[in-house]
Amino acid sequence: MKRKTAKSIILNLIITIIFGLGYFYVKLPAINLHNQGFYSFFFVLALVYCALSALSVGLHKVTSGMALWSGLKKHCLVPVIICIFFVALLIVGSIIGMPIFRADAYANLLYLEEGDFTEEVDEISYNQIPMLDEDSAKRLGNRKLGELSEYVSQFEVAEDYTQINYKGRPVRVTPLVYGDIIKWFTNRADGLPAYLIIDMVTQNVEVVRLDEQGVGIKYTTAEHFGRNLARHIRFQYPTYMFDDANFEIDEDGVPYWVSPRIVKRIGLFSGTDIQGAVLTNALTGESKYYKEVPEWVDRVYTADIIIQQYDYHGMYQSGWLNSIFGQKNVTQTTRGYNYIVNGDDVYMYTGITSVMSDESNIGFILTNQRTKDTKFYPVAGAEEYSARASAEGVVQQYEYISTFPLLLNISGQPTYFMALKDDAQLVKMYAMVNVQQYQIVATGTTVAECEANYIKLLSNASLVEKEEIAQNTVSGRVEEIRTAVIEGNTHVYIRLMGKNFFYVISVADAPVAAILDAGDSVTLTVAEGEGELISAYDIKIR
Repeated sequence: MKRKTAKSIILNLIITIIFGLGYFYVKLPAINLHNQGFYSFFFVLALVYCALSALSVGLHKVTSGMALWSGLKKHCLVPVIICIFFVALLIVGSIIGMPIFRADAYANLLYLEEGDFTEEVDEISYNQIPMLDEDSAKRLGNRKLGELSEYVSQFEVAEDYTQINYKGRPVRVTPLVYGDIIKWFTNRADGLPAYLIIDMVTQNVEVVRLDEQGVGIKYTTAEHFGRNLARHIRFQYPTYMFDDANFEIDEDGVPYWVSPRIVKRIGLFSGTDIQGAVLTNALTGESKYYKEVPEWVDRVYTADIIIQQYDYHGMYQSGWLNSIFGQKNVTQTTRGYNYIVNGDDVYMYTGITSVMSDESNIGFILTNQRTKDTKFYPVAGAEEYSARASAEGVVQQYEYISTFPLLLNISGQPTYFMALKDDAQLVKMYAMVNVQQYQIVATGTTVAECEANYIKLLSNASLVEKEEIAQNTVSGRVEEIRTAVIEGNTHVYIRLMGKNFFYVISVADAPVAAILDAGDSVTLTVAEGEGELISAYDIKIR
């Protein structure tokens, strides 16, 4: 009887281990007490083992005379005791991580310094402004793939467009993915043949053809089995918890996957933070963990983690009781975020507002997505959605919808920059809204025109000196004149002989523009820039 019992226990263990290996291969839980998925993994294994034990005891009880309950106690006592211990650990681990007990720890997850926006954020000109949001980048990427007949029948463009700083330019990068499981099977030997680089300023889409170099992306989130990225790094780092991997390229154009390592700072399961990342060469699968990631990596901390940590800081900086009662100095992030490039790094920014008001910001934060260095800029002004409403209101006759604002430093002024799209999601105009005085709104059909109009409004409001407006004079004979009424003001479009673009000037600024005739010789004071439309500020008829 003892021999039969021992045999059944060994057999049940073997079956449970085989089941556990399959479960682990599919679900990939981190073997880590801070990972709640690990507890689920063990509970499932315990359930399988006990079910097998119940079955084996039921088969033997007639011949052995063993009562079912007595047999189950002998087989399942150890896993049941471990399950009880794990349940207690789950309960205790959750309780000791509650904000009511650990408010200070939550508030200190994110360390903030106060900064000076004008001094610390580089000024940017129209030819450096990243004009593409993620939706527009996806449209360009899909359109570019459609032009590549050798790829379009087999591959698609991945949905994730990671914004990085590549060779001093803000770009979005994304790999191709297999069109479906059949196309994966027929193409997996060579891997994915290319990735895309989309310049956010020029909107140029570059296809980097890896197949022409005799290589391909073989380790990716689009793979299955052993070359699937999550499975590949789980077998290399079985105890690490990971955030979602993002696709980046180094300065030589080599594709990598950056998998941030998640740690829990508070109790067992709370205070989610990042501690380094595993970098995986997408071509070779070689992986290495870096506690301090290389400087070419731009994204380790996701926006969700940064926002969560600031909200904890804003909520609990004066204690848990204050977060519930009184709520003095309790702040939170606004409903959206965006990215800006400053120096060689990509920063996430979001507005900060009081929990008692959602109409205006008391400032905003910039967080380095590689290091988590965060600065708070106490610039009171418009909340992002209020700025969007201001921009849309200026062109309400067209019913354009603005993109989420991009925060820029224009002539030393914190400025929201937005693209204005029609119902077909095509960009028709651009808008700039002053953060502190959001009634100052400038629009233009080009970024150069928008910036020139905005700087002029800043000058009129005495926010910048007139000398700061970069201007030139041009002279020539008028070859073509057109007029248009914009926002109730008459604008004159002037094309000089030998030019293939127009200078735009408001009659309100230069009344003499209303009496211009083709053939007149003129001298125009214009803003620096290029494009189809360039703003002018003054005109003299010679």
